[in-house]
Amino acid sequence: MTTPAEAPKSVLIVEDEQSIRDILVELFDVEGNAVSSAELLPDALERLRTQRFDLVVTDLRLGGKRDGGLQVMALAGMLSPDAMVLVLTAYPDDSNRQASFRLGALHFLEKPVDLATIAQHASTVGVRTAFASAGRD
Repeated sequence: MTTPAEAPKSVLIVEDEQSIRDILVELFDVEGNAVSSAELLPDALERLRTQRFDLVVTDLRLGGKRDGGLQVMALAGMLSPDAMVLVLTAYPDDSNRQASFRLGALHFLEKPVDLATIAQHASTVGVRTAFASAGRD
């Protein structure tokens, strides 16, 4: 029987580069998590409209759209206001950083990002990762 404290944590991964998306899904695909992923903005927005998330990890640029990740953050802020938002980017300029923080991102991480850093941030909102699970075997 699952108690509310044991309810699965929901994670949304929004990344247009498949190899990075796959690695992030694998990082969060552990017992106690429900992981969704989206490659492009329309898919991400649909998932945000239909489910609340505890953690949203989004690329800043999606499918060539400079503001794709910003749109993800804006909708996450409205529909999953308690979610921690992590932004990943290869374009860490100040205007992107400031816009991300204004839209509710808690962390703005430059690619390549160490998975342990992502895992550490996720753990602060109770989201387990493969790193945490590996230590418990």
